[in-house]
This record gives sequence, C-alpha cells and structure tokens, in this order.
Amino acid sequence: MNAIQINDYLIGAQHRPFIIAEMSGNHNHSLDRALAIVEAAAEAGVQALKLQTYTADTMTIDLDDGEFFIDDPNNLWQGTSLYKLYQQAYTPWEWHEPIFGRCRQLGIIGFSTPFDESAVDFLETLNVPCYKIASFENTDLPLIRKVAATGKPLFLSTGMASLAELDETVRAAREAGCKDLVLLKCTSTYPADPKNSNLLTIPHLRDLFHCQVGLSDHSFGLGVATASVPLGATVIEKHLTLSRTEGGVDAVFSMEPAEMGNLVIETKRAWQALGEISYGPSEEEKPSLKHRRSLYIVKELKAGDVLTADNLRAIRPGQGLSPKYYSMIIGKKVKKDVKRGTPVDWELLI
Repeated sequence: MNAIQINDYLIGAQHRPFIIAEMSGNHNHSLDRALAIVEAAAEAGVQALKLQTYTADTMTIDLDDGEFFIDDPNNLWQGTSLYKLYQQAYTPWEWHEPIFGRCRQLGIIGFSTPFDESAVDFLETLNVPCYKIASFENTDLPLIRKVAATGKPLFLSTGMASLAELDETVRAAREAGCKDLVLLKCTSTYPADPKNSNLLTIPHLRDLFHCQVGLSDHSFGLGVATASVPLGATVIEKHLTLSRTEGGVDAVFSMEPAEMGNLVIETKRAWQALGEISYGPSEEEKPSLKHRRSLYIVKELKAGDVLTADNLRAIRPGQGLSPKYYSMIIGKKVKKDVKRGTPVDWELLI
C-alpha cells in the first residue's frame, strides 16, 4: 500500500505514526491560548494540528428545546442546547490564518475539519494541505464529495458508520477525486471507554478498503492509541489542551502537553518494535550468546577421570558445549588433566 505524502511528512507502515493534535474548542475563546496550544503541539513532536471549521449557525438552529437540547445525564455536554454548545466551542474563522501560520513557522501541518460546504470554500482560500471528515458527518455525501474534489488527502472518521454506509462514503470520496484516503477508527462517545474501541476493526478496514488506516481516539491515556499501532494504525488523532483543570468543551478527555509528548514517544516505540518476523540472535544480541549456559568442568580432574554429576554442570558462561549434550557425555572420560572452570569440548573427551 502506497504511502501518502502531506507536505514533508509521509504516512504509511514504513514510517512512524503520524500524530494529529486536535485543538477543537480547547482554546476557550482566546487566540493567545490557541497559539499556545499550537506551540505545545509542536514541542510535543506531533506532525499536525487540527481545527474545526464551523459556526453555530452552520451546525444547527437556535432552539433550546426538544431534540435541540442535550438532556442526557451521560452526555458530557448535558444541560445545554446544541446551538449554545457550538457557540462555545467554535473557532473564529479569522483565527484560522494566524493559527495555520504559526503551524508553518513551527514545522507542523495545520488543517481542519469542515462541517459544511462554506467551510470548505473558506479553507481552500487558506490553501490547507488536507482535510478531515468528522464521524457525525461521515454520511454527508455532498460534503464528502466537495472535499474530495479538492484532490487533497482526506482523513475520515468511521464512528457510528455501518459497513454499508462506509462503503457508500468511500465510493463517493473516490469517485469525486480523492486518491489519498485515511480511515480513522473512531468511537463516538466522549470520553470513550477502551472496551468499546474495537481496535481489531483497524486491519479489517485496511484490507477491505485498501487504504491507510488509523485511530481517532477519545479515551483516557495512552493505552488504546499505543495498542492501535501493531494493528496497523499509521495515523493517531488525540485532543490536546494546555490544562484539563482550566476547563473547555473537550478538556475532560484531552491530553495535556506532556502526555501528548509521551504519546509521540510511545507510539513511535510501538512502531519500531514491530520489525519483521525474526528468529535467532540479532546482530545486537550476538554478544550476549556468551552468557548462555554451557557445560563446564567444576572440579579438578586427572586424565582418565569419569565425568559425573558432581564434576560436570551446565553453568554460565557459554563457551562450552550446549547443555543438550549433557546426557551424551556424562560417564565419558577426560583424556588429560583438567582445571576447574574449563569449558567442555569434544577434544577433551576419550
């Protein structure tokens, strides 16, 4: 499967995981804080930082009752309307250019998730290098076609989508011009419980749709994200905040900068550890062969003495015959005087 190139970065199995830090609404309506999040992301070592491009009016309508009001005690945003939530969480469009500019200065990719066609038109004026489609929009085929028609790489979260819906979505994207597609396994709960992550879906997605795959993760900690790497995830997205204690719409399930840095380190280690199918000592292990057990004479012997359990043992280091020969040589005689601590070899025996 071919790697995908975005600016100077490559996405694929032969390259370290591509880490996306999601800012979302964690800027808490401060451009200075938003720029500080960019700086924290770059310092943590991520390859990209992502925004979300919408307004409350492009997401929903201003109603405070019925299905427009979040009345679910298990919902992180319980007790507010959809409209007010998006008012609180959105990133002002005039902030996008300075945020993306800071990303470029710091050598990371800045891009966004558009939530309607006007957002795509706006982001195109900023020449973003790639796009993401959020889980809740993965059945919005007109939006997907609009993004795909740009010809730019597309990350697409799979949360809640059935296999039939995903097939329809992927077909729409490809038919509209998307050549570089990354499907991100996602569990659309906030936060997400690891037991609902179903990471075994990742290789199935890769094999079914013949594209790069990854993980958009809303769970706590590093475990789920790190576990996704040996299953084939080449991209990992996690939310980033400067401090969970300072609040924010997504702060509860977001990583702090030091944690994001650890994510970069540990996912790279997981990728490095995959290696290849290998048996026998590696080049680095070969010096350790001398520390294996082997057969040694452990008492002074005279020529003609018989090897017994009292004077022959399998001990470290590994300069003698392998312990597997113990039963073959026990009871044999030595042909010369032998000092204690002599490794056994065939030339020593009668």
